[in-house]
Amino acid sequence: MAEPAPLQLLAEDQDDLAVISAALQDAVAKVGDISYEAKARRLTIAFNRFRWEAGSRQRVRAALQVGGVLAVQARRIRRDRRDAVVELLAIGFEPGEPPGGTLTLSFAGGGDLRADVECLDAVLADLSQPWPTPREPSHEA
Repeated sequence: MAEPAPLQLLAEDQDDLAVISAALQDAVAKVGDISYEAKARRLTIAFNRFRWEAGSRQRVRAALQVGGVLAVQARRIRRDRRDAVVELLAIGFEPGEPPGGTLTLSFAGGGDLRADVECLDAVLADLSQPWPTPREPSHEA
């Protein structure tokens, strides 16, 4: 079986975002790898993404970038500890005044990051070569 190509995904609607959410399920990031640039209206997060599509235990460095961000709020995320690790569970979108709404990144342990956006404009790209990892993420039933 051929090795899957690095991911490069664009989300402009909720169906597209569901694909990015699935690709990022169980991705981990350090709080210091979350960057909101208010003037540029851009939220960028660097993750170590589990490559579910590879069929073997691998991670890859990947980045999620969201454009048109008007405001960002964090809840139950230790912003005072830049080395604290967060594990992404899912990304959702709640429509507001069209075409805008609120993008919510939900993390294990109950934390979340909410971004009010002008419109849904998110890009996910793999940035490195994959590397083996000893563990596959698991969830309690």
